[in-house]
Amino acid sequence: MRRFFLSLCLILLVGCASALTATPVNAPPSSDSQPCAYMWATQSLNDLTLDLQAAIKNIHPDAESYAYAFGEDCVYQDGHKTFSAMETDFNVTMPATDLSDENTLGEWIIKVMDVIGDLPAEKIVGPRPGRVTIFFLSGKNQKSINFYIDKYQALPAGMEGWEIYQAVQAMQ
Repeated sequence: MRRFFLSLCLILLVGCASALTATPVNAPPSSDSQPCAYMWATQSLNDLTLDLQAAIKNIHPDAESYAYAFGEDCVYQDGHKTFSAMETDFNVTMPATDLSDENTLGEWIIKVMDVIGDLPAEKIVGPRPGRVTIFFLSGKNQKSINFYIDKYQALPAGMEGWEIYQAVQAMQ
């Protein structure tokens, strides 16, 4: 019986050996097909940032914003690397009069998300929905909120500002 189990284990190990070999998923093609190591990385999206910043300035002239791709660098043994975007993320810094006014903060979230929703789709990179981080500043104080775009889009229509604020706050 013991010999049977040892034989069975050996057969399973040999049969699964190819499945246990580490293989990069969706590795960018390399001219020399050398293996690479994946590392989290970001990449500036300058054209998209210009569009975003212009639109954000239209809703609040003192606001700042930028967009970037989040993904992975495939780093090869010889040091060169290729970037693969997983999502487009957005950061917005917005002045606020009162950080405790959830209704007004929620209304700003709605305005920011309307701007992001109107950006050219061809400039959005990566297969996953991205994240939005909004920093509300009031004097030396700040409040930040961070959420995934698809989670925001799944909220019911017609919510008031304070309901939006509380809903995205709960997503963190």
